[in-house]
Amino acid sequence: MTNRFNAVAAALLGALVLAQTAPVSTQSVPGTPVPGVIVDGKPVQVISGRVRGAITLTNDRHWVLRGAVFVEDGATLNIQPGTRVVGEAGSVGTLVVLRGGRLNAIGTRENPIVFTSDQAPGRRARGDWGGLILNGRAPVNLTGGEGEGEADTGIFGGTDEDDSSGILRYVRVEFAGTEFSPDNELNGIAFQGTGRRTEVDYVQVHMSKDDGLEFFGGTTDARHVVLTNVGDDSLDWTFGWRGRMQFVVVSQRGDDADNGIEADNNEFNNELLPRANPAIYNITMCGDPDLTEGAESARGALFRRGTAVTFRNFVIQGFKVVGMEINGSSTLSQVANGTTRIDAGVLTGNLAGNAHSSVTPQVASGRFSNVRVGVDAGIGNCFDHAAPDWRPRGVATLAGGQLAPFQPPNDGFFEPVTFIGGVGPLPEHDWISGWTAFPQD
Repeated sequence: MTNRFNAVAAALLGALVLAQTAPVSTQSVPGTPVPGVIVDGKPVQVISGRVRGAITLTNDRHWVLRGAVFVEDGATLNIQPGTRVVGEAGSVGTLVVLRGGRLNAIGTRENPIVFTSDQAPGRRARGDWGGLILNGRAPVNLTGGEGEGEADTGIFGGTDEDDSSGILRYVRVEFAGTEFSPDNELNGIAFQGTGRRTEVDYVQVHMSKDDGLEFFGGTTDARHVVLTNVGDDSLDWTFGWRGRMQFVVVSQRGDDADNGIEADNNEFNNELLPRANPAIYNITMCGDPDLTEGAESARGALFRRGTAVTFRNFVIQGFKVVGMEINGSSTLSQVANGTTRIDAGVLTGNLAGNAHSSVTPQVASGRFSNVRVGVDAGIGNCFDHAAPDWRPRGVATLAGGQLAPFQPPNDGFFEPVTFIGGVGPLPEHDWISGWTAFPQD
């Protein structure tokens, strides 16, 4: 018994938890800490089963997710700034917020909330644990207006565009995305039919096995998003997502990655309504052009299966196949009728081609205005996996001022900008440092 507790303590010193003890109650206030385990002056506490009522995970201890932990309808799980929550690998620790439940994970720049692996540094890998899943009651374009999440993670969908599943602010999710079987896996964070009052701001997903962020319909917005070394698509949407995003950065690793963006309306019927039609402003996406790293990291942005999109103030570089592609007649029809708008961006350094043949005529005709192909975007070293830098190299660079940004709507969500890409050239534009991290294992 003592040796096992010592092993846990040693692991926790490396920012992990391995808790093979009886779970504690989550009916009201979390129960007794795991006896005999104190690391960095903090006890260890295990959560399993179902959260009912309102409970708070405090930052004075380490928390372990054992198996799928469900926040039930009417329940609220609060997490204090600086709290570390660990997904237990052996039980596929996962946090699922059911419809009507709320997760309020509200960190700060100095004290972010970290969801991470229970493995020791040097042994951590993509897919060590499950991830975060939030279910809501916002519209999705599925038959009957509802769907069931991958790996039995809850029913989602409904009619409430303003539904709230809680708040994620200054949150990191690392080494998540367990794959149960082919095409049956968890993402870093899945927003399943979540509504507009779900707040997402300053969120990083790092080293997820499956997608970084995936939106399954709904209307949730997100700002200040960092997606790094994700094993599948960095950003994915389907089933009619109609949210907004601003200030997004992506960097991939060629050992395991797919597209920077993979965007669908509905793969089973491309014309279903409500049509996926998000608005995304200020995004920088960097693939991995290093062929010695691996053959992965294919396309920057792949819009397909009937999605529409507003996509402006972007930089896409370093993908192995193509920077941007619009695939399929139902998707191209959204360009033709003016629903899809793509403006003010740079496609550069994408190995097989910057703009696919579906995009090139739109750029040449000016329908996609102020899109530059094959010019230097002036971005820092965003290909450095351990310390990526998405900043333009100076105010005089293309991304720093010579290409005028497209001003987003003045709608209370978007901010006015003076630059393209996800982050600007000046020190006051740096929203990334202080709360993000980029460990490789």
